[in-house]
Amino acid sequence: MPIDAVHHRMTGSSEHFSRSARPSSGSSSEPRESRKNGIAEKMKRRILGVLLAGSLVAAAAVLASPLAANPGRHSDADGIRFGWSRTSGSNDYLDQTWWAVRSHETADNVVERLLSIPVGMIARGAGAGFEAKLAEVTGLPLPEDWTLTTAKSSPQINSVYAETPRDLAAVLGFYRDALGQRGWTEDDGAVVASDRAVITFRTGAGLALLRLSRQDDKTIAELSRRKFVAATGGLLAKPGQVRLILGNKTDEAAVITVAEQTIRLAAHAGEKLTDSDTAAGELPGGQKIDLPPGKYRVALKVDGSAAQSREFEVAAGETWGLLAGSDGVLLPIRLY
Repeated sequence: MPIDAVHHRMTGSSEHFSRSARPSSGSSSEPRESRKNGIAEKMKRRILGVLLAGSLVAAAAVLASPLAANPGRHSDADGIRFGWSRTSGSNDYLDQTWWAVRSHETADNVVERLLSIPVGMIARGAGAGFEAKLAEVTGLPLPEDWTLTTAKSSPQINSVYAETPRDLAAVLGFYRDALGQRGWTEDDGAVVASDRAVITFRTGAGLALLRLSRQDDKTIAELSRRKFVAATGGLLAKPGQVRLILGNKTDEAAVITVAEQTIRLAAHAGEKLTDSDTAAGELPGGQKIDLPPGKYRVALKVDGSAAQSREFEVAAGETWGLLAGSDGVLLPIRLY
């Protein structure tokens, strides 16, 4: 099983890591009719034995790595792409960002299906490690069966964004149960409808906001808890407004459109916006948009990839990073 697209670099006090794991393609051939069934069965058992043994070794390696992804529901040919960044500084400053994307691919032949077995085992086995790490770092749970997630743990905020095919009622039930087990209590004024929910929770460390919305056959979940460290001016939205900060992690040019504004980003422009509040604040003014609170549809088009869009509900005083990720995937990250 190939593990490809590995990248790790350190610049000053910032580290970046990304990895993808996908089943490889190949061609299959039927055994000649002249071969005995017994020989064919032995070969089949040997192949499966080698693949399964290799998957255990690879799974152990993935679990030992800084990040592992949980596929939730899966096919035999799931692919996982994930990454993280970590910035440290004086006075115990630590800012961490995580992201993971899971995709489904259909195996076309016998060899691809065989090769996909260890990939699926790795993804399933490593999923617990990823969710445990996020819970440890952010203190926030992930909904089941997520297909895309981003997370932030900084001196200013802990936040998780996730997309899942589960219906909104199921996701809401999951969060009420998981957060209730943490001793969090719901504030008055919760808004719950068939396609939307907004609930404030009281925690021992302040207020947390859960926001759910249903769109395009998926539920989008946003859970965040602000801390007591003030953000720098470059990260803060204008009074009564929302700030969006745009970046591009890909090797291609990207175009992001929101609120009838189109921003063109060169390859890797603003890719470090997740490193720290200072790094995000230092980006050019053309990569920052201040808008009134409300719902906005954000469209992303990366050269060579299909266009995609998401609708977001944002409140006054919030700051979001919108990153063009690998394969043209939009990565929303709550920064403040």
